[in-house]
Amino acid sequence: MSTPKKPTPASKKPTSGSKKPAPGSGRSSSRKPLLYGAVIVVAAGLLGFASYKATAPGSSPKETSATGPAAEVSADAQAGVYPELAKLARRDAGDKLAAGRADAPVVLIEYADFKCGYCGKFARDTEPELIKEYVENGTLRIEWRNFPIFGEESENAARGAWAAGQQDRFWEFHAAAYAEGAKEKGFSKDRVKALAQEAGVEDLARFMKDLDGEAARAAVAKDQEQAYGIGATSTPSFLINGRPIAGAQPKETFTRAIEAAAEQARTTGTAGSAEGSTGSEGSAGSEGSAGSEGSAGSEGSEGSAGSEGSAGSEGSEGSGNSGDSAK
Repeated sequence: MSTPKKPTPASKKPTSGSKKPAPGSGRSSSRKPLLYGAVIVVAAGLLGFASYKATAPGSSPKETSATGPAAEVSADAQAGVYPELAKLARRDAGDKLAAGRADAPVVLIEYADFKCGYCGKFARDTEPELIKEYVENGTLRIEWRNFPIFGEESENAARGAWAAGQQDRFWEFHAAAYAEGAKEKGFSKDRVKALAQEAGVEDLARFMKDLDGEAARAAVAKDQEQAYGIGATSTPSFLINGRPIAGAQPKETFTRAIEAAAEQARTTGTAGSAEGSTGSEGSAGSEGSAGSEGSAGSEGSEGSAGSEGSAGSEGSEGSGNSGDSAK
């Protein structure tokens, strides 16, 4: 097996077809991976490499996300785990974009884009079961990170999700945005407003103000910077107590990682600490159904079936080995 290559920052910058960076994401630091210490050089390489290893080019999305080869999770609870990455869990009891106890022993961080079909597949096929089996019993916390890599509409949806969260309707917005056919309707500001209404956001005037506010832009940029900082170049990407997982892997991949992390926390007595309330955080509820798996890159292009849109080539939504068209 060849050694995974470290992502090259200059070739990983996404755009919406323009040379101008998307709003809120133009700071140079957000384009530089490996911000969290030398150990992340290895982890970042694995995060990018995992999607290609686990989802071979040419596989159909259906085969890969449901029955295809899974990313390896060692029986050794510490194998493939990077403590520096585990520290990225915020465990903020007031986080509007999280579900589960702030002191849960396991934290799954998801870096995702609402225009990503495979993110929707995870939201539809896997996340509701993880919530039922692990969030509800206090084992797991899920923390969302907005990682819009497909241009202006991705940015709109990301800021809309944040704005909905300010009125405690993030997960409802999340479900509406990933519902069947939602992605194909796009995420113009009018469409994002309609999704907020569908999600039960009460004060739409405040929502629209928040959507275009500096706080929303700063929050999304912070999440993007963290994603680029760990070397993530496609969506969805995950961390489970510091273990990188790339792509919409089968449920058993997540189950093994969660259970290994929970066992490690039990044996070492390192259940998560958190400031503030340790009660149930957020209401993820049912995550709705994901939209059809529309293309993140060129129509019909094949690539990594479990992740979309290598945050790469200028003027394209995805490139190379990620961004398989998912119809």
